[in-house]
Order: sequence, then C-alpha cells, then structure tokens
Amino acid sequence: MNDLKYPLLFSPIRLGRTIFKNRIFASPISERCLDSKNRITAEGIAFYEQKAIGGAASVCIGDCMVDSRRGLYGENMICLDDPGTYRSLNRLTDAVSRHGAVMSVELQHCGTHARGVIARGDPVYGPCDGVAADGHEFHAMSEELIEETIEMYYKAAAYAKQCGFGMITVHGGHGWLLSQFMSSKVNHRTDKWGGSLENRMRFPLAVLEAVRRAVGPGFPIEIRISGSEVTPGGYDLDEGIAISKMLDGHVDLLHVSAGHHERPEVFTVTHPSIFCEDSCNVKYAEAIKKVVSVPVATVGAHCDPELMEDILRSGKADVIEIARALMADPDLPNKLRRGLDQEVRPCLRCLACFSHLLTNDQIYCAVNPLIGREYERMNEKPAAVHKKVLVAGGGIAGMHAAIEAARSGHQVVLCEKSDRLGGVLKCEETVPFKKKIAAYLKYQAEHVTAAGVDVRLNTPATPELCDELRPDAIIAALGARPVKPGIEGIDGENVMSAEDAYDKLGEIGQRVVILGGGLVGMELGIHLAMLGRRVDIAEMLPFLNNGGNILHQFALDVELRKYEIGVHLETKALRISPEGVTCEAAGEERFFPADTVIYAVGQAPLANEAYALQSCAPEFYAVGDCRLPKNIMQATAMADAAVTDLGRF
Repeated sequence: MNDLKYPLLFSPIRLGRTIFKNRIFASPISERCLDSKNRITAEGIAFYEQKAIGGAASVCIGDCMVDSRRGLYGENMICLDDPGTYRSLNRLTDAVSRHGAVMSVELQHCGTHARGVIARGDPVYGPCDGVAADGHEFHAMSEELIEETIEMYYKAAAYAKQCGFGMITVHGGHGWLLSQFMSSKVNHRTDKWGGSLENRMRFPLAVLEAVRRAVGPGFPIEIRISGSEVTPGGYDLDEGIAISKMLDGHVDLLHVSAGHHERPEVFTVTHPSIFCEDSCNVKYAEAIKKVVSVPVATVGAHCDPELMEDILRSGKADVIEIARALMADPDLPNKLRRGLDQEVRPCLRCLACFSHLLTNDQIYCAVNPLIGREYERMNEKPAAVHKKVLVAGGGIAGMHAAIEAARSGHQVVLCEKSDRLGGVLKCEETVPFKKKIAAYLKYQAEHVTAAGVDVRLNTPATPELCDELRPDAIIAALGARPVKPGIEGIDGENVMSAEDAYDKLGEIGQRVVILGGGLVGMELGIHLAMLGRRVDIAEMLPFLNNGGNILHQFALDVELRKYEIGVHLETKALRISPEGVTCEAAGEERFFPADTVIYAVGQAPLANEAYALQSCAPEFYAVGDCRLPKNIMQATAMADAAVTDLGRF
C-alpha cells in the first residue's frame, strides 16, 4: 500500500451529492481569452483544463456575469445571459470534467462597482443611493429590480447547469453586489431589504434560494464571502461571523476570503503580497468554521503543503482554495500526492499574473511560461534535431533555458562566471520578504543538476571557449549591470549601487537616500527601513515606476507608508557630498542629508558581451536582461521561446 504524505489533502469530500477527489480547489480566476462576442476560446479552455490535468479536485471560472445590462464589470467578461455562449461553455466543462475535476462557475454581479455599465453611460444600482470614491453616482435598487435580479441569478444558475458545470459558486464577497447588501456599512435601506442583519441578508438568501431551485437538490452550491473586509469602510470579522451564521444551511461550501476588491489599501489582503506570510487569511475561515455546520474553504497565499495539511488536521478549514500557486505549477496537486514536494515550482507571489490580466487582458506567470500559452504547448512538436547547446550565464533566464533544453533532449553546457548559479537576484536571498525568490533560485539550481546539465562555474563564456566546445547553438543570458549615473560625487565613499547595498548592509548609515523610484529602489528602501534606517527615495519622473506590475505597487505603497519612507517625485539629483544629496525639485534646490547614497536608476544590458558570441555557433539567441532588462517574467518567457525554437531543423 502506498501511504500518502498528505492524507488529509487527498481525502475526498462530499458536497451535496458530488464527491470531490481531494481538498485542493482551483479558486475562481477570470482568464479573459474570449472572442469578439465574449465567448471563451480554445486558448481559454486550455488554461482551465491544465489545472484539471494537474490534479485539482475543482476548477472554477471566475466573474461570469448574471446580468450584462446592470452588473457588468468590464467589456471582456463571460455573460451568462448570452445564450450564444452555450457551445463554448460546454466545451469548457467537458475539457475539465473528463480529467476527473468538477467544473464550477462563479456567478457575479458588481452592483455599484459595475464599471462596464458605467462606461456605457448607463446607471448602476446597489442597496442605496450614493456617490463612489471615483465620483460616479449609483442608485438604490427598487423592489421590482431586486426581484428581477434574483430571477437573473436563477436563470444564470439553470443555464450554467445546462452547460455542464458541476458546481455553482456565488460571489458574495469583496465588495460586490451581494456583500453590499450584507454590509451594515453600505446597506442603509429602511425597508425589508436593509437595516437589521435579517433584512440585510434577505436579498443574498433569496438569491441562494433561487439558485437552489434552478439546480435542484444535491447539486453543490458554494458561496464566496469576505470574512472581514478589513477596512474602516467595510464590515469586520464579528459581522462576517454573523453573516456566516445566516448563510449556514443554505450552501454546501462556505468559501471564506477577506478584503474588498475596490479598495486599493486592502487589495493585498484579498490577494496576499510578498510581504504576507503563507496562508495568512486562514484566521478568517478558522473563526467562521467554529460557528457553522457546513464545510468551510480557505483562500489566500496557500503554497506550503505542510501548512495546508495542518490547516485541515487542526480543523481550521475543510478545503484549500488556490489561485496563483496553481499557475506557478498546475501540477502541484499531483506532485504533492506523490510526495514530490521538491518538484513543485514555487510561486513568487509577485502579482505579475493578475497585473498582466488587468493591463493586457492576458494572464502570464513570472516563473511558468506555460501559463497563457497552454493551447500552443498542447500542439507543440518536440525538437526534430538534438543539438549541443551552450548556455552563457546562470541567472533566471540561463537556468530556465538550460533546464528546458536538457529536458528536450539537447546536450547542454551551462557556463557561469561566478561561483554559483542565481544571477543578480542572489543578492536578495536574505531579504525576509524575498524568501520566495530564494526558494525559486534554489529550485531552479537543483533542477539544472537534475536535468543533467554540464554546469561549469567560475567559467566565463568567451569566443575562445566556444571554439573549444564547438556548440551547435548558443543561448546568451549574460544579464545586465547597474547604470551608474553621471552625478558629481557619485564615486564618493558614501555611495554604492543597489546591488552592492545588499552585501554591504553593515556599511550603510542611519540616513539613506536612494536615487531611483523603480522596483529595485522601492524594495531596497523598504528592506532598509525594516532594518531601522531612515529612507528617502528621489525619483526624476512624476510617478514611481513599478515596471508594469500595478498590483504589486499596491503592496509597495502599503509598506512605504508603514515605514514612513519619504517619496520625492520629479526630484533630480544634482550632486552628492559626504553630508548628503543636493537635488532639484520644482525649479529649486533641496538638500537631503544622508550618511549613505544608493543609486538604483536602471540596468544596462551586457549586449556587447552577448553578441560577441553570435558568430561562434550556427544558432544564436540572446535572452533575458542582456537583451532587454525588464523582469523575471520576461526573462523566463524569452528563455523558453529560445528553447522552443531550438532543433527545428
């Protein structure tokens, strides 16, 4: 008999009349691979199917609108009141269910935050009249409109069941319509739909009763709520517990999240950032489970299998819902079931995935280039010709290229000029909030060895070495070096680069000025402030530069405020002295006293060094920072594409 390392994670659970094969559920994600009529495409279907292939017991497609006239969040959303979605949704449910997972659909209505409706110029509705923080007006739903909306939920649930979905997930959290009615901070109606808790819960309970009528007895219904909205403008845990007691018995699974989607200050409570501990939101599920009889699910930063098993063992929750960790590695459930913890690719919790969704309507993952490209991979042909490949550089891009090239059957030599793999990110390994980076570097280094790559440390890749090795292909991943600004005093003894600062913490004084408000400067400033330094950041631009990761900026903003870090925009450094930095701001000079000045103004690609190798092999690829200094996601994607192109002929 094969004993499971995590027996509780892989014990089945019955919800209604449906048995789910384990306790790992893929929580709702609204991947927006839709056609011009907002029907899910083959690419979108492959995104969800990959999670089922990887072993998740349930897979949920998020933010499916029950009322496209009044509840729409954005233009690119699946609308369950559109009968034209029938074929594509049936293809989706078939793709997931044939792998043994239950396909769920999240019923959503945004209420006063229906931005897609606002964009059309139409009125939006919620419990009461009011004006939102962004200035748009909203209106109280009439009795007739409330009843009509309940009917829309009924129709959406019935339609979803016809489309082959095996569970309904009703979104009742994060500040959307149902939670607007639940909340004493929002719902100030004086009729039967507001006031007392019983009245505030009348609408959500009516919706659940309508959904039950639509799907019939025994069909599993899940509701997602915020255990606490964790903001002065929202309800607290005590109210969340009271709400949960009212929901008890009306659903088969109570899915406890936290926070409020439309409040930036708590966005990273709902979507825990790198500054949060693993499974940080389980406390809300734990408190609610004590007072309800139905099974409870927890969501938020779950990635440590030992911790997940302990959550189930200690009775804090019955189901673990995961989003980002199942994108970093969709095979996480299957790997854990087989006891292959070390094979699970770590999630960096960097929020690049959802930031990319908001800015480009497409999810990608910083560490897993499969995400967003699942359909392409399903049709990808293996390398026709196996080759001898030299990978120059052992950073993020180089390690990924070496691993994937070796797995594709190529003979791979990896040359790294330093004494260990990891590249520029090695300097951040000891930073507490960068422990996911450290875990990922360790994971990649171990897999380079496991893949059978010939690793040569303390060995720069030179044309002479290439003449000796005679590779068929070269993948140059030499990285970049910090840009040293041409400022008077930049060579002073009190000045260093951000990269050097991590290795010279003991030499950094009490007052620090960081030149550059990009991710490197902000994260270093937060680290130094955590260590007790007084930090100011001077940035020439009128905004901080998050490199496109807009959601990670929410987390950074919270930390910048917490540690009282001075942020000075449109501020140009003129000269550095032993006493500090003289800058120009608003046409005037301003002096910032500093014991240490650190520059973090960007990276210069080692392009010349990389392209010096291009004539040393028939095939040549430059990837990562030596081509375009950007981020982990870009480096990984470029390295992966280079390997895909290898050996085509």
